[in-house]
Amino acid sequence: MSSKSQHQPVPLSVLLQRDSEDEKMEKPEIVHGVASQSKKGEDYTLLKTECQRTIGDDVATFSVFGLFDGHNGSAAAIYTKENLLNNVLNAIPADLNTDEWVAALPRALVAGFVKTDKDFQEKAKISGTTVTLVIIEGWFITVASVGDSRCIFDSPDGGIYHLSADHRLECNEEERERITSSGGDIGRLNAGGGTEIGPLRCWPGGLCLSRSIGDRDVGEFIVPVPYVKQIKMSTAGGRMIISSDGVWDALCAEAALDCCRGMPPDAAATQIVKEALRENGLRDDTTCIVIDILPQEKPATPSLPKRTVHRMLMSLFRRKPSESSSRPDKKHMEPDDVEELFEEGSAMLSKRLHAKYPVCNMFKLFMCAICQVELKPGEGISVHAGTSNTVKLRQWDGPFLCSSCQAKKEAMEGKRPSGGND
Repeated sequence: MSSKSQHQPVPLSVLLQRDSEDEKMEKPEIVHGVASQSKKGEDYTLLKTECQRTIGDDVATFSVFGLFDGHNGSAAAIYTKENLLNNVLNAIPADLNTDEWVAALPRALVAGFVKTDKDFQEKAKISGTTVTLVIIEGWFITVASVGDSRCIFDSPDGGIYHLSADHRLECNEEERERITSSGGDIGRLNAGGGTEIGPLRCWPGGLCLSRSIGDRDVGEFIVPVPYVKQIKMSTAGGRMIISSDGVWDALCAEAALDCCRGMPPDAAATQIVKEALRENGLRDDTTCIVIDILPQEKPATPSLPKRTVHRMLMSLFRRKPSESSSRPDKKHMEPDDVEELFEEGSAMLSKRLHAKYPVCNMFKLFMCAICQVELKPGEGISVHAGTSNTVKLRQWDGPFLCSSCQAKKEAMEGKRPSGGND
């Protein structure tokens, strides 16, 4: 998903070994700003810069930013804002060290998104929401997304990284094929006389997205399984923009970044919203979160004048050369480049939940991988049940699901009629 040349993901263990050989880097400073113009009042944000988790007797902090763009009412966006983060964190075993915790995030995000959707469906409300959730732990960024809000990262190394996926049916052929094979119908609005108008939509319901949380009335082939991408930043930091479609329908990534270079995050967010409204007008709720991730500035020494430190910080927001996106791939990237660790967008839970946690935390084997309910030995249903057997993925292997979450999995995979209209 990066605009740069594609690299093979770098194993997390390699990065941690590299870090241990270098001088320990302090965690970056995180500064953010948010701006919004409301049309329907269905956009909500989550901004938490001092979340805490325990590591033995110590406490570690991490930051969380979320954008929830609701439709058909605000209930799904509000519920997701209030419950998603806890559902994700509850899916991670306790007492993990930093590398284990970061490695566990992709699977936990999938479980948390599905549980949030499953719980909200039980409320029998028809609203839905897109979600872009960002977790920053030290120099690691993990992003999970469903829908058409987007997250980009502007790195000083010369590239713009796209950290989310666009799940609009209009532009995602793979998702269109998945929905039709699961029992959904896709088409445009019929204006009469054989005339079709507007974007491609999923029927019943008429949703133009293939993934969301909520949307009980469109069938469970509109899935809550998120696209997840994880990177390790350069130690020079960078700027992140999370925006709803009200921004991205008006501005490309380069335009959004260029219009606010040199501005602090709060002014940058305001400027991006202003530019989007100037281009398209206020057609939808338009929300923007700007996050600057900066190295901790150290006191000046005779060998490092303040002017040099200032230049380093300002380099985060310089204009990028047009040829930067064609930088050739390198087998061994320098430690100070952005490293792409993980990227997966499959909608199949048997694929997304198969990764195992560290051996020291295998007690999680006897809990449902999604809702975290305790399972008696032999009571759980393997996430691989019903899939073709291979040497690596066998029906008697974990992780396991409770009967309720197994029913949810089967519905999303088109293996039984949708329960969305029950």
